[in-house]
Amino acid sequence: MRDEILFKLGQSVRYLRLKQGISQEELAFNAGLNLNSVSTFERGINNIKIKNLYKIAQALGVDVEEIINCKF
Repeated sequence: MRDEILFKLGQSVRYLRLKQGISQEELAFNAGLNLNSVSTFERGINNIKIKNLYKIAQALGVDVEEIINCKF
C-alpha cells in the first residue's frame, strides 16, 4: 500500500523535473544525491529527509513550497 503523501510529493518533483526537461540522473547530480534516491522518491516508495527535499528544490530552482503545493 503506497503512502499518498509521499506519492504526491514524488509526482510533484517528477512533474517539475520533466517540465524543465532534465533527467533523473541530472537532477540527482545537481542535488548531490544518488540516482536511486531520486528514483525511489519520485515513485513514492521511500520517505525523504527534509534536507534532501531542500536539495532537490534548489536543484530544480524552486521553493520547497512549490513542490508541496504543486498542481499537476
